[in-house]
Amino acid sequence: MASPTTAAKPAANIVPKKKRHSSLRNEEMTAWWFVLPAFALLLIFVFYPMLQAFIISFQNYNLVGGTKTFVGLDNYKTLITDHSFLASLGHSFYFAIIVIPIQTIISLGMALLIQKKVVATGLFRTLYFIPVVISTAVAATVFKLIYNKEYGLLNNFLELLHLPTTNFLSNPDTAMNGVIMLGMWKAVGFFMIIFLAGLNNIPQDLYEAARVDGASKIQQFFRITLPLLNRTTAFVVIITTIDAIKISGLVFVLTNGGPNGATETAVFYIYQMAFKQMQMGYGTAAAFILFAIVLAISLVQMRLFRNQDY
Repeated sequence: MASPTTAAKPAANIVPKKKRHSSLRNEEMTAWWFVLPAFALLLIFVFYPMLQAFIISFQNYNLVGGTKTFVGLDNYKTLITDHSFLASLGHSFYFAIIVIPIQTIISLGMALLIQKKVVATGLFRTLYFIPVVISTAVAATVFKLIYNKEYGLLNNFLELLHLPTTNFLSNPDTAMNGVIMLGMWKAVGFFMIIFLAGLNNIPQDLYEAARVDGASKIQQFFRITLPLLNRTTAFVVIITTIDAIKISGLVFVLTNGGPNGATETAVFYIYQMAFKQMQMGYGTAAAFILFAIVLAISLVQMRLFRNQDY
């Protein structure tokens, strides 16, 4: 016969387990109540509109008459051979190919410069970040004045150097470059802060050990800084790619897609189709093609950076 002490042990162990399970369930329920509002907002304002847009992309939907006709894959088939849409994709990719490496290098260089704690470090951080918080419309309007051929600051500077002046935004060969410079000026400060956060997370002991071993500054940068910034660089490159391909606000204010469609990007083309020509089904199909392209590029970039992880 078991003693009272022995028989009481299992019961004593069962009660705390029940309490723990009950406590965990209560915590899970509390967590779900916190998550539920955010999930509901995503469902109402993101996922449901995306589903509706996907359905509309298979329709000939005119906003003026409100008529909807199911056309299957016709919108997608037409877009594949639409020279205007393909040209807008080319402009977006041109913007991205130029901006991604240059903006990333400049952002990293600025982060390295302001990482050192000197008297004016805080001031320089603020000055570099100011373009990020300036309104897109205001920044584009100011740059439009700078690029002006008659009284713009850029042409005045060219005259001082005895170089030929040009109407930067009216020339199809230079208009996109003007948008690129504004885009980089506007975004470089944000990615500088991202790189600065990554640099501050690198242990200083590694640099001290490298100096003891006689490593130069350049060797420290390529052997320590760059490898340990891999995840930060991946984030910057992926976000820069997404932002560059979907550029539209700067184009809308600065050039309105001109001259002769030289700066018409994919998102601007989608806006024109959906809200200017009222072809919502056609514009939505173009948007989903662009979404698929951006998603594929992002997945490839993530895979490449994951393979280079340190």
